[in-house]
Amino acid sequence: MKNLSALNIVEELEKLFPDAKGELNARNTYELSIAVILSAQSTDVSVNQVTPALFEAYPNLESLANAKAREVESYIARLGLYRAKAANIIGFAKGVVDRFHGEIPSSMEDLTSLPGVGRKCANVIQGECFHLPSLAVDTHVSRIAKRLGLVYQKDSVEVIERKLKKKLPKERWTKAHHQMIFFGRYLCQARKPQCYRCPFVEHCHEKNKNLTV
Repeated sequence: MKNLSALNIVEELEKLFPDAKGELNARNTYELSIAVILSAQSTDVSVNQVTPALFEAYPNLESLANAKAREVESYIARLGLYRAKAANIIGFAKGVVDRFHGEIPSSMEDLTSLPGVGRKCANVIQGECFHLPSLAVDTHVSRIAKRLGLVYQKDSVEVIERKLKKKLPKERWTKAHHQMIFFGRYLCQARKPQCYRCPFVEHCHEKNKNLTV
């Protein structure tokens, strides 16, 4: 691999993680949207622990839109920033009910106009719920892109998203997002990356490499 391009990387990631996919548990667009909002600065595992009871209490947008913040907080209290997240998911539900006739929108502009939804969240909803080409940049994707020299260290999340989308075919965006997350979550971790297993180690910009088992 002399010239390591974004496409080279995702083709190698396809070998490592052919079945990579989102790990938030959800049965429909409503549940996934709420789970994604709750996942900000929280692990998917922790979100999956609180959502079953939350969705049993509030099975649809209408019930969540009419919920009291303190009651919602009790279901998600184990998550970080749970008070802000409770306000966000209630606000999201109200916004969808009041402004979009109870139908979660699919456009970036409409999604990001709702409480708790930034570009990352909107990209996930677009890709997972509406099967639109999307590439959400979370901490894993950002870290991998910087370590492998696909973007500059100083680049913002929006700049990283724009650059990766330019470097990859549109049909690969959503799968590449999941594969980069799996790579960052299970091999190229932030603190103790398993560099001895990494197929890209010779191209990595990280100064301190973990080359022993």
